[in-house]
Amino acid sequence: MSSQQDRTDIDAIVRTLRAEVRSLRVPIVTEISRRRRNPFDILISTVLSLRTKDDVTRAASLRLLEKGPTPRAMLSLPEEEIARLIFPVGFYKTKAKRIREICAELLKSHGGKVPDTIDELLTLSGVGRKTANLVVTLGYGKPGICVDTHVHRISNRLGYVSTKSPEETERALREKLPRQYWIEYNDLLVTWGQNVCRPISPWCSRCAVRPYCKQVGVLRRR
Repeated sequence: MSSQQDRTDIDAIVRTLRAEVRSLRVPIVTEISRRRRNPFDILISTVLSLRTKDDVTRAASLRLLEKGPTPRAMLSLPEEEIARLIFPVGFYKTKAKRIREICAELLKSHGGKVPDTIDELLTLSGVGRKTANLVVTLGYGKPGICVDTHVHRISNRLGYVSTKSPEETERALREKLPRQYWIEYNDLLVTWGQNVCRPISPWCSRCAVRPYCKQVGVLRRR
């Protein structure tokens, strides 16, 4: 397939998904970013969201950020109180400790401000590329491509990339995906992956992007 055909397909896919996801609930971190574009809110809610369902993350994030809206305020909370506020998110005790470590690092090395570059964000305790990209894109509106399991799976299922890991997918998308789609690509694919293009037995029969999808690796479908 030519690069021009690839571009035409991704344009059609993005246009279709923009229309389709309007009636669906967006990922929790996106929802929080729309309440107010605050990089700290996005950083904390992303840390909480790892291996946790969105409904649980939503409630925990709101409880915690009400008590600790800034790094300094968060650091004033005992680790046990943070753990209590975020329960029952996955690994809540570990995340409570990690959140305090992050806040201490922000105050010590960044003047209490969340960094706006991926490289600086990756120096924070436990912050990986997914979290860093979300903070950069949703918190600062800067170009970045956040790749989680949904983005990795669907990008490969479409046949748009052929990669083995989220890290490889991010590199491939940075080379191939038109830059104007970078920020919204995660929102579109995560929302679609949570509702239609499920990991096992996706809803291909009601998928609006099916005409553009190669269905790579799909063994069972509905």
